[in-house]
Amino acid sequence: MIADFAENWLLYLSIPLVAALIGWSTKIVAVEMLMRPLRFIGIPPYLGWQGVVPKAAPRMATIAVDLMFTKLINPQEMIDRVDVAELTTRLRVPLNAAVDHMVREMMMRHNPRLWVNMPPAAQRALIERVQREVPQLIEEIVVDLRTNIDQVMDLRGMAISALVDDPALLVEMVRRVGHHELRFIVRSGLLFGTVLGVVQMFTWALTHSPLLMPAFGGLTGLTTDWLALQMIFRPVKPVGIGPFKWQGLFHKRREQVCIDYADLIANEIFTPAKILEAVLEGERADRLASLLSHRMQSFVDSAAGPAKPLVTLVAGESLGTMQREAVSYVLDYIRVAAHTFDQQAIEILDMKSLVIEKTKLLTDEEYEGLLRPAFKQDEWKLVAIGAVLGFLVGELQVQIMLH
Repeated sequence: MIADFAENWLLYLSIPLVAALIGWSTKIVAVEMLMRPLRFIGIPPYLGWQGVVPKAAPRMATIAVDLMFTKLINPQEMIDRVDVAELTTRLRVPLNAAVDHMVREMMMRHNPRLWVNMPPAAQRALIERVQREVPQLIEEIVVDLRTNIDQVMDLRGMAISALVDDPALLVEMVRRVGHHELRFIVRSGLLFGTVLGVVQMFTWALTHSPLLMPAFGGLTGLTTDWLALQMIFRPVKPVGIGPFKWQGLFHKRREQVCIDYADLIANEIFTPAKILEAVLEGERADRLASLLSHRMQSFVDSAAGPAKPLVTLVAGESLGTMQREAVSYVLDYIRVAAHTFDQQAIEILDMKSLVIEKTKLLTDEEYEGLLRPAFKQDEWKLVAIGAVLGFLVGELQVQIMLH
C-alpha cells in the first residue's frame, strides 16, 4: 500500500481535492436549482426542471403571507399609524398644485364664460378656499378608511398575488432573508467534502474497489447537503461545552434577519404605491370610489361656502357632474402621483420599524417559518441531487485513476 501510494501520490492527494470539489459544486448546483429557473424548462410535465421555490410559489406565498398577517402586519394598525397633520404638511405643495389645476380645468370645462370673466383675484380666492378645505377632506377620508379598511382593501390577497405572479420577488425574498445560510451551504461543501475525501483516500489505498469512488461521491453529496441544511436550523438554542458552542445559523442571525425581512416587506412587497394600486385597481375599488363620492359631495358643498346658492344657480345640473368628475380626478391623480410620494409615504407609515418590532416577538418556530418553507417540503430533492451529482463525479474520478 505504501509503495502504491509513493508511486501514485499525486492521484491519492487528488482524492480529497476532488471530494472537496464534489461537495462545493453540488452545493452550488443545489442552491441554484432551488431558485432557478423561474419558469419550467423542458417537456412538461416531468422531463424538465423549475426552481423549487418558483414551483412552490402558491404554497410558499400563502405560508409567508399568513405569517405576515397573523403575526406581523395588521391593516388596521397600518392605517392608524397615518398622521394626517404630518401627511398634509409633507404634501402641501404638490396637493396645492393639483387643486389649482383641478379647479381651473373643471371650471373651464363646465363654466368657461363665468371663469374667464371672473377677476384673477376672485379666481385665486376660490382656488385658495378649496386648498384650505383639502386637509379636512384628507382627514375625513382617512377616518373612513380606518372604519372600513377591510371593505376597501384586501392586502392579504394583494401580497399573495404579488409573490405568485412574480416568482422573482419570491426568490428575492428567500435570497435576501437567507443569503448567509445559502452561502454557508456552498462553503460547507468544501469542508465536509475534504474530510470525507481523506477517509476515501485511505479506503481506496486498502481496497482499490471500483465501486468505492462513486459510492463515496454519492455519500459526500448526500451527507454534506443534509448536514448543511441541519446546521442552518439546528440547534435552535446554543449548545456545546465551555467556549465551544454551536447554534443554527438562521437562529444565530435573528437580529439581522429581522432587519432584512422588514426591509424587504416595506420596500418590495407592501410599498405605498403597490398598496394604492391594489386599492384602486382591485376587486374592492368600487367601494373606495363610493366612499370618495360621498366625501366629495360634502367637500364641494363646503368649498362653495356662502356662495353655494349662487354656484347651484349658475352650475345647475352640471354641479352633480362636477362632483362625480372630481372623484375621477382625485383617483387619476392618485394613480399618477403614487410613485412620486412613495418614499414620503414609506417614511410616514414606517412599516419597517413596525415589522422589525413584531418579528422580534415571534416564537422560535414562527421565526423559522420565515425561511424554512423554502427547504422543508422539498429539501429531499436537494439532498438527492447532491447524491446523484456526487456519484457521477466519483465514477469519473475512478475511471481517471484506473486508466
